[in-house]
Amino acid sequence: MTDANLPPQTEASNRPGATDPLPVETVAELIETVHNNVTRVIVGHDEEVEHVITALLARGHVLLDDVPGVGKTMLARSIARSIDCRFRRIQFTPDLLPSDITGVNVFNQKTREFEFQAGPIFANVVLGDEINRAPPKTQSALLEAMEELQVTVDGETRSLPSPFVVIATQNAVEPNRTYDLPFAEIDRFMKKLTLGYPDTEEETEMLGRTVGNHPIEALEPVVDLESIVRARATVAGVAVEAPVRTYASELAGYTREHAQIGASPRGTIALLRAAQARAILDDREYVIPDDVQHEAPYCFAHRIKPASSSGNQERDGVAIVEDALERVRVP
Repeated sequence: MTDANLPPQTEASNRPGATDPLPVETVAELIETVHNNVTRVIVGHDEEVEHVITALLARGHVLLDDVPGVGKTMLARSIARSIDCRFRRIQFTPDLLPSDITGVNVFNQKTREFEFQAGPIFANVVLGDEINRAPPKTQSALLEAMEELQVTVDGETRSLPSPFVVIATQNAVEPNRTYDLPFAEIDRFMKKLTLGYPDTEEETEMLGRTVGNHPIEALEPVVDLESIVRARATVAGVAVEAPVRTYASELAGYTREHAQIGASPRGTIALLRAAQARAILDDREYVIPDDVQHEAPYCFAHRIKPASSSGNQERDGVAIVEDALERVRVP
């Protein structure tokens, strides 16, 4: 068996010095640079853009859930275009197979050997467009990749490029034509975000930019892959002291006590990693409770299954997180 057809790994971390952390202020400037580039295309969603960038630096995946046409896919594409990296888009459809995502072994008549044809999952930024249009069996092809950064095909495991992030969009309408995401998959997304409709001023500005040539076509990379790897190392090194760790654990515990399914330990890890990235935005090398409070609704709500629902599980999950933030003692 040969890996001749496996795309070359864009492993910036393999080069000497590539994983040395950047200074905190440099990472904060990097976030601002990418943010400003993305907002050349995306109008009126500054906070959501910031959330996606910080999730990427915090080694997390993002689920964008909203009605069609509000810019979910364009946001993901703009983030990917702002980074000099390998980007692949997977259009999820009812007939999509797991092998269409991960790749497949193909017999080469000349060499008389099987060769691995890599799927689109082998990229740095993967856009899973309308992920809930594919059945659960196909969606499950992402589970190993999102959690372990590897793919196993026919018993052989291959590492994914580093960094690796999934930005998935989800169709919030047409319930009869979509599938519910498996809870195990939902739990692998660091954050779940909604964009919402722009107001009149924002929509007018957006129309002025897009009625001619779309600005996405002129968007150029503003940061290289090595800088992203080093920025991730900086975020991972942000200090999280014991009282803050305890606070995050108590918030998660509150959700478990007041819901059928509460935030998982994976969710608590995601919360603190997101808080580390949030600290960088304020030029801090340590996490404070405010960082945890800011990120908790985005990292916890989608992981919660209320004991009784008003009909909107997501809204009920947010309400439980808000109660936790109000009732759990802040260190």
